[in-house]
Amino acid sequence: MAETLGMLCDKLTIVKLKQYHTEEEQKSASLNKQAVQLQEEIDEYVSSAVSGNIPLERLTFASNKVFKKEGNEVAEAKGNMGSLFSQLAAVNCELWHEVEKGYDIENVPVEEKDKIVKRLAVLNLERNNCIDAIDQTFVDLIKKNNK
Repeated sequence: MAETLGMLCDKLTIVKLKQYHTEEEQKSASLNKQAVQLQEEIDEYVSSAVSGNIPLERLTFASNKVFKKEGNEVAEAKGNMGSLFSQLAAVNCELWHEVEKGYDIENVPVEEKDKIVKRLAVLNLERNNCIDAIDQTFVDLIKKNNK
């Protein structure tokens, strides 16, 4: 699978969440290194895309999620690049906490388990919407600047 700006941003937000939740020194050092590498990769990617070294059609990789829309209301990802990145970080934070509940699933009351699974599914759809929106916004910015 091709990497896109949205995917790289997604990876960075996840590394940042891990950094926030990690107290172990060795893991923290490794995560710091990953964060720097991802930041450098994002800078290189943006520079390559802006200079035309990455074809426009390779800047997106739509998730094309197939799901039942009725009963699965998903928040729209909208706004400028900073807003989209912020939405992605917030969704990943929510996902983190929902996944944490799953680690102790045997102690979750039966009536709550379905809610956790449903919330995970919807959050993952929102996450993919944010990634796709970041990619499309980036393409639109490049097209605008190339006019």
